[in-house]
Amino acid sequence: MTFRYAIFAILVFATPARADEPAAHEHHADSAEPLGTVHFANTCAPSQSAAFDHAVALLHSFGYERAENAFNAVAVAEPRCAMAYWGVAMSNYHPVWGPQSPAEFERGQAAARKARDLAPADDRERAYVDAIGAFYIESAPRPHPERVQAFAAAMSKLAASYPNDDEAQIFNALAILGVAYNSKPDKTYARQKQAATILQHELATHPQHPGVAHYMIHSFDYPELAPLALDAARAYAKIAPASPHALHMPSHIFTRLGLWHDSIASNKAAAATAERLARETHPGTTPFDGLHAMDYLEYAYLQIADDDGAKAIADRVAQATSFDAPTSTAGYALAAVPARYALERRAWKEAAALTMKPSTFPWDNAPQTEAIVQFARAIGAARSGDGATARAAIERLTAIETALRKQPGFDWAAQVKVQRLAAEGWLAYAEKKNEEALARLNEAADLEDTTDKHPVTPGAVLPAREQLADLLRELGQPRLALAAYERSLQAAPERYNSLFGAAQAAHEAGDRKRETELRAQLAKLCAGSSSARARLANAH
Repeated sequence: MTFRYAIFAILVFATPARADEPAAHEHHADSAEPLGTVHFANTCAPSQSAAFDHAVALLHSFGYERAENAFNAVAVAEPRCAMAYWGVAMSNYHPVWGPQSPAEFERGQAAARKARDLAPADDRERAYVDAIGAFYIESAPRPHPERVQAFAAAMSKLAASYPNDDEAQIFNALAILGVAYNSKPDKTYARQKQAATILQHELATHPQHPGVAHYMIHSFDYPELAPLALDAARAYAKIAPASPHALHMPSHIFTRLGLWHDSIASNKAAAATAERLARETHPGTTPFDGLHAMDYLEYAYLQIADDDGAKAIADRVAQATSFDAPTSTAGYALAAVPARYALERRAWKEAAALTMKPSTFPWDNAPQTEAIVQFARAIGAARSGDGATARAAIERLTAIETALRKQPGFDWAAQVKVQRLAAEGWLAYAEKKNEEALARLNEAADLEDTTDKHPVTPGAVLPAREQLADLLRELGQPRLALAAYERSLQAAPERYNSLFGAAQAAHEAGDRKRETELRAQLAKLCAGSSSARARLANAH
């Protein structure tokens, strides 16, 4: 199958509204809040149409809390509106994020039951209610991935039954992506391409629909596919600039392509908007989607050797003590930002001293977040000669890995195994066990190649193959190191440490031509940065 999405930006900005299209709604009493163009036909009171469309627009940009509140407001205004309760149930189901909290599941299940009890007379609306009921009611005792599949099967049937219902097609694409994110990695990306095909069809008539652009980005959020979503990434923030998530999502593709300045601009806007909304709805808290944007910001700043920018983000994250929603997304950023700041700068003792902060965060709810801190501690300690701390951190990583094997959904256990193997490799190297060190880091790199990136993260805290290349250089094998760096750059392009290491390896291997190319690429990457790392790159 050949994908052609270069027309996305042209359609978004050049396609006029058709005369036969439903009237566009601004989705909010305050028409200054642009969230894209959505119209979800339903049998509820016409007076609630604009409010309902606003809630659906929030839902398509994963503004789940605000969407739930908006659907509840519709339900208060019209208690017999079954689709309002459908919306509440949908707002508590997060297809590509992973299992919801027990409280979210309880609210979603209650809403799904209320929608079913209201028994909508319209067959199409009943199909929507039955689809979300397949997740919350019929399959409730089953593991989360099976419930995701039950919802997707019901949405597929609904979309086939109502081929002219654009919302059915778009939510069907999202349901397919939910199955993809809750299944074992498939490097053919068959489900993602299936979703993208549906979205491409919808794009022609709905160029300003937030879900089309948003889910296209999720479909192609992989190194091999990312170029196909660049137009969608550039369009989405313009479609729904009132949504923090819409402002942030383009950076998923920018990160895959190494477009660091674009990522920085995207996430600055996302964090600022998230913080503004949090001041209005949860005063005194740090928003979880703001933290998510800051993790992507931290990653981008570090790749261009803007260590001052990276430190400013790390300091902001360190000051967070109260949260609008203590989600695993927030926890991931709280753990990853300080770990990245220390490890990317090769500040080994700083990494070894990291702790779980703040103490107010419920770390036990997401063991994969603690694993990031333990990974940083293990690497930092092993590389600074503190064997005891490294061994203790590795023991904790082993326990976390074991616990995560029991969790449904995304395979976090494999991600933690990669971290454990890499840490064991560096500890073995510190103990002069070079063959064991190479074996562990080779195993870590090969395993990481088989995994997929979760959307919560811009990328591995330290790519395993980059670490393998670092070890090969230290073992005096520059040609093998250069090959490993080059391979790592294919999956994570424009990374400072991979480029810097590759240039050094090329120099040590006597490959002057490749060294010159890499030095030029590195100098361009660091242009405008004045940090010690930038000066070091340019000094060579």
